[in-house]
Formats: sequence, C-alpha cells, structure tokens
Amino acid sequence: MTDRVVQATARGDSGPAVAGLVASHTVDVPDFPQPGILFKDLTPLFADGDAFRDTVDAIVAYHGRDSFDVVVGIEARGFVIAAAVAYASGAGVVPVRKAGKLPRSTLSASYELEYGEATLELHADAFTAGQRVLVVDDVLATGGTAAATLDLVERAGGVLAGFSVLLELAFLKGRQRLASRPVHALLTV
Repeated sequence: MTDRVVQATARGDSGPAVAGLVASHTVDVPDFPQPGILFKDLTPLFADGDAFRDTVDAIVAYHGRDSFDVVVGIEARGFVIAAAVAYASGAGVVPVRKAGKLPRSTLSASYELEYGEATLELHADAFTAGQRVLVVDDVLATGGTAAATLDLVERAGGVLAGFSVLLELAFLKGRQRLASRPVHALLTV
C-alpha cells in the first residue's frame, strides 16, 4: 500500500496524515510474543528520524506545550516516546516500571493484559502535589496497563493532563475501559 493510500484510509485523533504516517511505519509480526497474538512493531517508526519527530510533534501539538509539567512513559517503549515528548516540550520525564526495578519507595498496581498479568510501579514521590502529568505509551490494547498507570499517577499526587498512544487496537476495547479518561491515539486500527 502506498503512503498516499495509507494516509487517505488511516484514522486517528490527530487526523489522517498523522495516522497514515504511523500506519506506514508499523510492521505486523504474527505470533509474538506468543501464538495467536499479532504484534504491531513500531520500531521502524522510532528508527525514522523525520517520522518519529513528526509523531512526537503531533502529541505535543494535540495537548499543547504548556498543558503538562511532566511526561510519564510506560515500560518499555513508552520510555522512548516520553523522553522525546518531554524534550520537545521542555517538561520532565518519569518512568513507570515493571515491579522491582525502581530503587526507592514505590506505589504499585497489578493488572491483566491480553496475554498475561503484570505489576507496575512508580516512585511514591514522583510528583509534587498538583503536578500536571501527560502519560504516553506505544499501544493501547485492553487498557489494563493504561488504567494501572493512570491510577498510579493519581495516587502519587499527579493530575492527569492527558494520555496519548501511537496506536490503539480498537477491537480490544481499551478506550471503553478508560471511558472517564482522556485518550488520544495517533492511529486507531
């Protein structure tokens, strides 16, 4: 499919051009990480400097450079996006990690994903009271990871300014699970 056709048919919260850009840099990998899962590999997007810059700029433009103080990235690919968005906007960056990876006092949340269970942690002192937090990740699937992270942000004293993902898998209904939360997806499939 040509980039022009992808852009004309792709949909996302920042418009068809940005959605098409993400779609044209996404590779489907069947049976990863286990049989029956179709993994959406976004590493080609990260590897293309112009495309990656344009997606980061789209996230910053959607939320507004001054609408958040810190960007939270969800392990692991969310770290890549969070660091770039934080740099582009002049904000700080905070990681949400898998259990046992952070060195100081943490808050934790366990959740189910589409192919297992996991626990996420955030430093208990990650935010000052009322600090505005933009959460970013690569993919929104069932919403379990996102719900756990958004809960952790609020429990740590952050005020949710927004939640952005590069790719939303609409058939897994993650947005519905986050119905009371703002969700911004550059590409929805």
